[in-house]
Amino acid sequence: MAEIIISKYMNTPVVTAFIDGKLEYLSFVRESKLNNIYVGRVDHIVKNIDAAFIKYHEDEIGYLSLKGINENCVLNRKLEGSSLKCGDMVVVQMSAEPVKTKKPKFTTNISVSGKYTAVTLGKKGVGASLKLNDDIRKKLVEDVRDLFNDLVHSMSMIGDAGLIIRTSACDLDDAHIKEEVLKDAKVNLIKIQDMLKEGNTRTCGTLLDSSNNKDSLESNIDNTKAFLRSRYITDYKVIEDSGIHGIRSKIDELRQKKVWLKSGAYLIIEQLESFNAIDVNTGKAINGKNNIIEKVNLEAAEEIIRQIRLRNLTGMILIDFINMKEKDKNETLISKVVSLARLEQVHTAFIDITGLGIMELTRNKNDKTLKEILEDVENSVDNSKHQC
Repeated sequence: MAEIIISKYMNTPVVTAFIDGKLEYLSFVRESKLNNIYVGRVDHIVKNIDAAFIKYHEDEIGYLSLKGINENCVLNRKLEGSSLKCGDMVVVQMSAEPVKTKKPKFTTNISVSGKYTAVTLGKKGVGASLKLNDDIRKKLVEDVRDLFNDLVHSMSMIGDAGLIIRTSACDLDDAHIKEEVLKDAKVNLIKIQDMLKEGNTRTCGTLLDSSNNKDSLESNIDNTKAFLRSRYITDYKVIEDSGIHGIRSKIDELRQKKVWLKSGAYLIIEQLESFNAIDVNTGKAINGKNNIIEKVNLEAAEEIIRQIRLRNLTGMILIDFINMKEKDKNETLISKVVSLARLEQVHTAFIDITGLGIMELTRNKNDKTLKEILEDVENSVDNSKHQC
């Protein structure tokens, strides 16, 4: 049984998904500048870190790496192999929001998403979501590749562009899937081209597009539905919170470092500046029980992926599972983690097992962590009290 529950946490709307009574997904409805597209101006260049600092709104400055600048996004002159310089006008997209003292990050690889596709400037190739059936994914990519490339080449302002076919394409009828995917891709390409044209007539700080951020209740509900689809769940209810699920307390639990497992084992989760560390401990699990270590590790793997998703941990994630000497048991554990990671909407990849037996994962940065979001929510509540 699955439910999408619309609730509030400290007066901030939150959308959650419960599967068989267990919290599996949450998303805060909040103002966000992530993925917004602006006309920016190069304020200054810092050569020793190979970066430009971009003025994108009044006195607000953001970071832009000078590596791989898309020349089609430079508005005031032809780049032609040279680098950016002070005063250049550039179309940029926010790829990471500001956090505490860190400035926001920008990219010129502008990305626009539609219902069935995502198009990104400066990329090449056609791919499809790993959530799609392997046969469908391969056929779709082959069917669409040449036609998409023809579309890109027909738009002189675009340059190179890559296409990703989204999971939602699996909802389309087989007879119309190629047609609908290409139609959606064309809409995205035209949208990018129109923004580049508009950028030439706008001043620094102009917001060209904000449709890709997650600041509406409807978009959060849509993302939650997409999460359930990635679990092959299509039968669910969307309801208002009645209080019986204890959503406030469940979110507060996600602030805790210690997470207990049903077996009596527990996890310790540490969010550090440069990486995330997760330690698996036997705790109250019965040491003499057959295969207890393997069972605890497999149980921990499921909970770890769930905690990573709910806390939105990104970047490098190091996991210290309980040591198992048998090679086949370690391979089973790795296979379990890889299969769980493949279901995730945010790209999560198994990297390796270090010489000290630490498992390395990476997860793409898609938004602030839950910890950072909760700090923002609390600050907004404090500010509203002071204003009163």
